[in-house]
Amino acid sequence: MAKEISLEEIKSFWPEKAPDINIVQKYVSKYEKENIVIKYGGNVLIDRNVFNNFISDIHVLNKLGLSIIVVHGGGPRIKRELDKKKIDSKFINGLRVTNKDIIDTVEEVLIDFNKDIVNSLKELGSVAVSFHTKNDNIIEVKPEREELGFVGIPKKININLIEDALNQNKIPIIAPLGLGKNNQTFNINGDTAASAIAKKLKSRRLILMTNVEGVYDDKKTLISEIKPFDIENLIKWKIVEGGMIPKIENCVDAVKNGVRGVVILDGRKPHSILHEIFSDTGSGTLIRK
Repeated sequence: MAKEISLEEIKSFWPEKAPDINIVQKYVSKYEKENIVIKYGGNVLIDRNVFNNFISDIHVLNKLGLSIIVVHGGGPRIKRELDKKKIDSKFINGLRVTNKDIIDTVEEVLIDFNKDIVNSLKELGSVAVSFHTKNDNIIEVKPEREELGFVGIPKKININLIEDALNQNKIPIIAPLGLGKNNQTFNINGDTAASAIAKKLKSRRLILMTNVEGVYDDKKTLISEIKPFDIENLIKWKIVEGGMIPKIENCVDAVKNGVRGVVILDGRKPHSILHEIFSDTGSGTLIRK
């Protein structure tokens, strides 16, 4: 929950290349009593400098008392570990076919990365809480499609555990894993997990950190704000293609089901989250009704 904090105190932790510090209080008031879900994933996971910048920004938001929920991915880390073990994997429509050998590796990698985020925040002085299949599992899943193996879609989310953490000014760090029948672990697409949690919490914002600036028009110009209907047309006209389609469809679904706005932004840019939250121009593409 946002708290009263003096400008002098903000100066003690505000990054150098972040937005104008004099308008921070205005936006802290705007997001008071609101939830912001941030999905950190894709290729931005690999670069440690990008990771450290992300951790720094999450710490700043926590110091300001904002209610931040982090959902992380792990695709590149999973690929690296599977390659080490010489385990081949194939994809159907961007989703990894996940057999028993692969789900064990996926779970191990995602839990390890989850701990990395929690410990990195702790080093800066923020308290974060791990949520995954071995620790306070919050996502109950059903299988997505039989041919995908142990890939699930959220069926039920225990938001009480998330809200308990937020009420103590702790940051929930959620792995995209869930449990199905007989406590079987399932992998969940990171965007799908983040969207499901944001919908359940009726979040003010769902922010998807990626390795692209946002959504582009037919002239390859970044679109700063767009409505769901126009997004659907971009897909129909094949301006949005490939791997962006499921991401965009998750965004539209979230906006139609209780999330006030979804933002796709470039996680490689320094302090892109802060520029999104603490400015009117934002950082990336905002999708809202």
